[in-house]
Amino acid sequence: MISALIGGVVLSGVVPVGAALASSTPVASRAASTPLYLLSSEGYDSAMCTAFQKATGITCKLSDNSTGPTLALIQATKGNPQWGVAWTDGSAPYAALDTEGLLLKHFEPTTGTLTPLGKTLVPADKSYIPTGLTVSGAFMYNTTVVKNPPRTWAALLSPQWRGQVEMNNPAVDGPTYPMLAGLFQSLGGVAQGEKFMMKLKANGLKVSSNNAFPDLQAGKVKIVLGQNTDGIGAFDQGQHIGVVYPSPSPELPSTLAIDGKASSAEIAVAKKFADFVYSPAGQAVMRTGDPTGDSNFFPIIKGTAPRPHVPSPTMVPFESYNPYTWGALEPSINTWFSSHIA
Repeated sequence: MISALIGGVVLSGVVPVGAALASSTPVASRAASTPLYLLSSEGYDSAMCTAFQKATGITCKLSDNSTGPTLALIQATKGNPQWGVAWTDGSAPYAALDTEGLLLKHFEPTTGTLTPLGKTLVPADKSYIPTGLTVSGAFMYNTTVVKNPPRTWAALLSPQWRGQVEMNNPAVDGPTYPMLAGLFQSLGGVAQGEKFMMKLKANGLKVSSNNAFPDLQAGKVKIVLGQNTDGIGAFDQGQHIGVVYPSPSPELPSTLAIDGKASSAEIAVAKKFADFVYSPAGQAVMRTGDPTGDSNFFPIIKGTAPRPHVPSPTMVPFESYNPYTWGALEPSINTWFSSHIA
């Protein structure tokens, strides 16, 4: 599955890094004309790319795909990286990339100030940059059908919800793995988490190989476990969708990282992009670029207001986890899930 996904990703306009270095143009001129190569799965990435290019004059070349294929492409090309900035949901994959020595360390944007919640998402070596926060394991339901939704993970095991709960496969859908990481940690570890998932399967859990949320909208299931932004966006469109934030609610940060093996000119451009994202102008793009989806995040930059219907983060029982610990476990847990649950 992963190899097929990698083959489906096209980096339009990407040229080998070495080609830029081979130019005889002076460094200053080369830096001024160096484009930004952005790999992203965020719903507002196209709007951000356009705004950044307009504000700076730097050409922004975007390759947009879902999280799984984007991260798989980075791994597949790590011997010859052809990206400047990667921007997707989740921090565990970036912790794994950092462990492999692929990311630029010790850099933070200077144009915005993180909230206390935002500061908890920054790694010690500053190898990746949190840009926002969502919840991976929210419970979403149709308010016209379900009047008393489950509010705890244990409640999902009730006969009332037999065959009525669905989620995505984390081996295919990148934002789903953090749900397992947070849940497993809260239950005491991998063995305890796997035991719970087996019970959930025995109660008729359904697993989508693509996207479970449309099945909720179509009335095929009553509860979908997934990213809260889907539910908020549907509610904003007038659909009868409610969102429950169970305890724990596994955190899902949007994360930006810079290729540590890029040329100095490419790194300089990437830093400018990170600064733009943290600036008031960039934050405005994040809030408006995908109003029915990713724009419904919890802001982590001081002065950025959340969109309507995004609750206060103080009302959400976030479950934080060590991305370096759980990033290393992701391949084995995803393999187990595909073999035993999907």
